[in-house]
Amino acid sequence: MEILICILPLPIAYILDLILGDPRWLPHPIRLYGNLIYTGEKILNKASFRFAKGALLTIILCLGTFLFFYGINTFFTSYPILYITFNSIFLFYALANKSLIQEGKAVFDELDKGIIQGRKRLSWIVGRDTSQLNEQQIKTAVFETLSENLSDGVIAPLFYYAILGVPGAMLYKMINTLDSMIGYKNDRYLNFGKFAAKLDDVFNYIPSRLTAILMIIVTGKIHRIKEVFSEGKKHSSPNAGYPEAALAIILDCRFGGPNYYHGQLVDKPYIGFKDRILGNSEFKTVAKINHTTTFVCVAGIIVLKLFL
Repeated sequence: MEILICILPLPIAYILDLILGDPRWLPHPIRLYGNLIYTGEKILNKASFRFAKGALLTIILCLGTFLFFYGINTFFTSYPILYITFNSIFLFYALANKSLIQEGKAVFDELDKGIIQGRKRLSWIVGRDTSQLNEQQIKTAVFETLSENLSDGVIAPLFYYAILGVPGAMLYKMINTLDSMIGYKNDRYLNFGKFAAKLDDVFNYIPSRLTAILMIIVTGKIHRIKEVFSEGKKHSSPNAGYPEAALAIILDCRFGGPNYYHGQLVDKPYIGFKDRILGNSEFKTVAKINHTTTFVCVAGIIVLKLFL
């Protein structure tokens, strides 16, 4: 019975994500995370010792997040229904597979209406300048985002849930949110956000590679694992290149290349081998890969918890 109580939140959260995604009307803890980070940054990111202040904010928010969820979980241990409900809800909040696919599809749908609409919708989900992108570059950006965020938004939270439960999953989400808000290499955040960015790199090291491995397993491309890892290393990020490389190998296409970020041209390396035109129908293939990879990861965690 105890093992079922521990396992049940995972399939429940997975099904909730499949059904609901991330509806805008639903209160979300990540918005609270964002408000806390914004307030802390506004107070601390000034004058001297910015690296130390950024590290302090990161440590306080991460430790506070983990202890908050750990404390509630400990209290709810004696109340199975509350334990299952609480963990199901917050693990659901930690997952973003359906919303990720929905956002990608929205870009393709808008692109069907015209290049201007496609560029505008893409700007909602990527950091690069989209104003001059052509149709091929828009589709490439969507697929890069779907693969990279499969790791950040799905597999990584599941990985830390498997190790540390909901406190681990929500700790990861705080780290990832910190990186997305203050982990930039610009004048404002270079020192203040450096600790958060490095912490995010550390926490994503295993999940990013696990994501790539799962993607090529579910698509029957395991024999190309060496190519995935050799191509993944080309990315400037220590982690983002691996799921991107996996998808490029699976689709037999090429990602990366020069792009403008915040007005500056960044000469990113190409990942993958074949420079070809991406078709609209391939979005369904990529969505299926994301869904299948997520399902296999969820099923794998359930099996491990049942038998280990």
